[in-house]
Amino acid sequence: CGTTSKVGDWFRGKPTDTGDEAAIIGAPSADSYLSDLYELNASDERKQANITSDAESAARLTPGPSTKLKLALVLATPGHAGYDPARAAGLLREVLDQQPLLTSAETSLATIYLNSVVRLSEAASEASRLRSASERAAASETRAANTRISNLEAENRQLRDALAEAEQKLDAITSIERSIRDGE
Repeated sequence: CGTTSKVGDWFRGKPTDTGDEAAIIGAPSADSYLSDLYELNASDERKQANITSDAESAARLTPGPSTKLKLALVLATPGHAGYDPARAAGLLREVLDQQPLLTSAETSLATIYLNSVVRLSEAASEASRLRSASERAAASETRAANTRISNLEAENRQLRDALAEAEQKLDAITSIERSIRDGE
């Protein structure tokens, strides 16, 4: 719960370094992560691809919670070609499983981003479900409309046939009447 109060203090502008946290040698500062994420959001596609590639390489060449966290944060940030929320969620869970090796800032970033990725994934799944339901409903309505059109066309054909038959009968009656009049 110490992390939560430190995050709350950070939001209120209070100093968060209480000095009771053991230093983790080689761990990047929160500013380092944030500046990388800013660059990812503010850069062009080429620079975004380079940031993603660098994070992938660092995580592969020097695997550890900090490099995995950086890669996960990059993958969890929407708006670039490397955005992969499912993979980011998996990496963030792995990183959080190694919490003793993380600074409180790293734990906070991982937790915030994991919650964000999970919620975005849920929203995307719901949007996809609604889109599918809408498409199914539209397809069902189209099938129903096509059935109604087919039924109306069949009824129209029957009416035309009945009209043609009635016209033939009328012609026959007219012909009989003429022959009767001519015979008189």
